Amino acid sequence: MRSLILAAVLVLSAVALPAQQLSPAIYTDPPRDTAHPARMEVLHIPSGDVRINGVAYLAAGAGAHPTLVIAHGWPGNEKNLDLAQAVRRAGWNAVTFNYRGSWGSPGAFRFAQNVEDAAAVLAFLRDTANARRLGIDPARLVLGGHSMGGWVTALTAARDSGLRGAILISAADMGLAGSGPRADVVALAADNLESLAGVTPASMADELIANTAAWRLEGAAAGLANTPLLVLTSEDGLAPHSERLVAAVRARGNPRVTAVHVATDHGWSDRRIALQDAVIRWLQTLAP
Repeated sequence: MRSLILAAVLVLSAVALPAQQLSPAIYTDPPRDTAHPARMEVLHIPSGDVRINGVAYLAAGAGAHPTLVIAHGWPGNEKNLDLAQAVRRAGWNAVTFNYRGSWGSPGAFRFAQNVEDAAAVLAFLRDTANARRLGIDPARLVLGGHSMGGWVTALTAARDSGLRGAILISAADMGLAGSGPRADVVALAADNLESLAGVTPASMADELIANTAAWRLEGAAAGLANTPLLVLTSEDGLAPHSERLVAAVRARGNPRVTAVHVATDHGWSDRRIALQDAVIRWLQTLAP
């Protein structure tokens, strides 16, 4: 399976790209727009019966901008805020958020709610008053996510035909996370417990085990058949999760799938600039 996928995959070198080959947005600040400067705004987004926390990194310039929404992983120590900043330099807004029960957002953490929270963020940004206030073009929204956030992105985008595209970064298939012996799943959950409220390792493990079939990443393929996708994988052992989804989506006839494999760790620790460049270059290929 891996060899078939990699035949159609763009593999980035482990050597950093020279600056002149990078998107200018990576290393050059745009001219300051004193009339419509870049800014940051704290968001409180209705989801379920609470308001989850978010941050909008708003691009300079008048009018409505395309917007990338970034979903973090489990528990979300890497929030890709440098990516949000780079995307803003490139003229896009970026919005980050914390799921219910994570990193100070009210409520109790549940995997099932993560997909609901992502949909709630998109609904918030499409609201006419919010879109106008934040300078967001609701017709040009892209959802992206890292690790578990890649799974959240795939499942959310599969149900949302209004997205301009979706980005998966080292996606983790949460359907597979619960497929091992319960003791192993509990141990995995214990390693990812920090900053999560209203859960225990056992409760998270039991939720994952109960949804192993329903939450498989490949199950999103049919809903992604018409969605432009950027699928980024790394040397973290999770690449096959994304490769199976890529194969399934291409089998559904989607020709707009860009797969990129990079020799780095799960958090892209030594390839942050390569990550930013790959995302920005792909965003720039989307129809205006």
